[in-house]
Amino acid sequence: MKVLGLIGGMSAESTVVYYQTLNRLAREALGGIHSAELVVRSVDFAPIAALQAADDWAATGAILAGHAKALEGAGAQAILICANTMHLNYDQTAAAVGVPVIHIGDATGRALKAKGVTKTLLLGTRFTMEKPFYAERLAAMGIETAIPEKPQRERLHTIIYEELILGVTNPASQAEVMAMIQAGIAAGCDGVAFACTEIGLLLDVDAMPAPTVDTAVAHCQAAMEFALG
Repeated sequence: MKVLGLIGGMSAESTVVYYQTLNRLAREALGGIHSAELVVRSVDFAPIAALQAADDWAATGAILAGHAKALEGAGAQAILICANTMHLNYDQTAAAVGVPVIHIGDATGRALKAKGVTKTLLLGTRFTMEKPFYAERLAAMGIETAIPEKPQRERLHTIIYEELILGVTNPASQAEVMAMIQAGIAAGCDGVAFACTEIGLLLDVDAMPAPTVDTAVAHCQAAMEFALG
């Protein structure tokens, strides 16, 4: 089994999902009491979130590149950025190391295609929804994207940063996000991407009214395929 390096803490809540999912997948694949071989760098998210708000992506990229180098030095044979938004710094991070950095967008695109999705509602932080880096990645795989209207985007961003990152799941927020999903489906989306690694903490992917991909799980599945390949 190859060693996977995780850049976590963005947020800590979803990094727990990565750790649990990777170990579950290793156990399911290998049986018995097998578990994943992991090296984790869990960052302090507050300074990174401040740089995000300031639109200083050069600075966040330098931080991620430094952590990727540290993981490679610790023996990681592939690296995961355990957050959708921070894949805005994918190129800078991948350029800093000699091992693969497994892209969450690629894993998401493959999972959506496997479900027959051609146009997905993209739900995430406002950075992920509004900046082109994620939609372009999916478009290259033949998947069209749509996002909620601006007031809903702002509301979802607030739910992520003021609730989910803190481990808070609010039934009222759950209802609001479900309404966004229903609106997206009514507008022609045939699938949904939880393109924030915390949204799966709020909603059950299997209870959605259209084929839905939890990007954190898809990312873990792609990583475990690499680790066992």
